[in-house]
Amino acid sequence: MTDILAVTDHRRGELRDVSYETITAGRQLADETGGDLHVAVVSGPVGDFAEKLNREGVDVVHTVEYGEEFNHDVYTQVVTQLYDELAPQYVLAPNSVNGLGYAPAVANALDLPLVTDTVGLETDGETLTATREMYGGKVETANELTGNAVVTIRGAEWAGADGTGDAEIREFHAEIDEDAIRSSVTGFEEVGGGDVDISEADVLVSVGRGIEEEENLELIEELADALDATVSSSRPIVDNGWLPKNRQVGQSGKVVTPDVYIAIGISGAVQHVAGMKGSETIVAINTDPNAPIMDIADYAIHDDLFDVVPALTEEFQ
Repeated sequence: MTDILAVTDHRRGELRDVSYETITAGRQLADETGGDLHVAVVSGPVGDFAEKLNREGVDVVHTVEYGEEFNHDVYTQVVTQLYDELAPQYVLAPNSVNGLGYAPAVANALDLPLVTDTVGLETDGETLTATREMYGGKVETANELTGNAVVTIRGAEWAGADGTGDAEIREFHAEIDEDAIRSSVTGFEEVGGGDVDISEADVLVSVGRGIEEEENLELIEELADALDATVSSSRPIVDNGWLPKNRQVGQSGKVVTPDVYIAIGISGAVQHVAGMKGSETIVAINTDPNAPIMDIADYAIHDDLFDVVPALTEEFQ
């Protein structure tokens, strides 16, 4: 029996969705190894976070009170000490800005192998197979590790853990070396049209090169208004300067997991699909019945978007 340690992620007082996905990945590994799943939450309102993280499959939640926001040096010290205390076989962290800020340092401090941006995990005895994607998602690679390891997981690849668990909540008293803290959070600044965070939207109306001209975006915006949805796009729309970078979905944009994703005039290249395949319901509108997006859509509408979108808008208005 070997345990798993999953480290959660939060920002500005809110747990990130990837925290619950990390729990799911951790529970899967714990089931395969026959061990317990330990979940750690560091900094911020850890008591409130612990209650939210007490999901099905979690055995213990460890809370560490220190500051309000993420700090690379604090997380590195805390996770390293938790590892020494719990002796887990695997440490899981989100493949987020925060996770990538400390996971390599933890692996280095513990002299453990590190695999980042994994999309699949499987164990067989002492061997962990961590699957990663390369070349824009065209190729999958299987990385086999023997022994203990640190792994970061890509968001939207695992379902978020739900339900209410009966985990034990423990306060962990980390010994923080103040002299080793060399950075601090002084504030947050949104970058490049940060008026909207598409990763938090419940409904996304996403547009691609099939819209043809910038003036035609008005059709998309009217549909989004009727649905109380948020407008997003594929990369060509951003490259043309028609929408800001923060609206881009895909491997070079943002990963989104809305309840409904409506892809309008988007072919569905692998780079785009990588960013939205975790959506609960996918609706595709395209004149090409063989477009890749039609293969993954729950509802595929083979028709001209200039006919379909106004009809949908009128219906929902």
